[in-house]
Amino acid sequence: MSLEVRGVTKAFGSLAVLRDLNLSVEPGEFAAVIGPSGSGKSTLFNLISGLDRPTSGEILVQGAPASVASGKVAYMPQKDLLFPWRTVLDNTALGLEAQGVRKKEARRRAGELFEAFGLDGFQSSYPFELSGGMRQRAALLRTVVLERPVLLLDEPFGALDSLTRTEMQLWLADMWQRYRWTVVLVTHDIREAVLLADTVHVLSPRPATVVERIEVPRSGPRGLDALSEPEFAATERRLLDSLSGRVSRVNEVTAG
Repeated sequence: MSLEVRGVTKAFGSLAVLRDLNLSVEPGEFAAVIGPSGSGKSTLFNLISGLDRPTSGEILVQGAPASVASGKVAYMPQKDLLFPWRTVLDNTALGLEAQGVRKKEARRRAGELFEAFGLDGFQSSYPFELSGGMRQRAALLRTVVLERPVLLLDEPFGALDSLTRTEMQLWLADMWQRYRWTVVLVTHDIREAVLLADTVHVLSPRPATVVERIEVPRSGPRGLDALSEPEFAATERRLLDSLSGRVSRVNEVTAG
């Protein structure tokens, strides 16, 4: 497995955020994590990336304990976090430079991906000159150029308008089919999860655990045509039932 989360519990003082959570991702798999707001999805990412440690349980990345020092996880947060005073090329090379790669080499390696990421010709531009979708592509380029085994994407398109979001989802689907990265995506968008992911892990409300793992059936490439497939609609419905059913049961218990 590229990633194994085994019986992880995380609490902040008396507040339990995750409880006995299990999740595994195979090499080259695109996995999505979806759950109610406040269910601990970002906390889970902080644990996988090694920015925090679980209260109990363990997280293994390629068989080794998760840690920042391992260099096995690349984390793209919700905001693109591009520095306005650096050119797009310098922004995308920043992660490599932070790892000790010389600036010239870092720029060369990042620059090789600009055409594939639809950014060719914007190497010398600044972030304010890019559209929202282009900024997100630059942020993803900065993430994948690190060549780490696991990519964590935390709501990467959440701030985009609906049309741009759909465009970026289709673009990411195409890029994944080209490069076969191992990806874990956090999202609140059921359609996004079904369009992009091979498997969807449904979280309960806090303290979160995985209540269902759903495999996404596919009869062809990931694109607009997939949205009209009966299997797509059925998987969306199953996800919605899983989420709403769990929330409803919790609310009934609380009301009682």
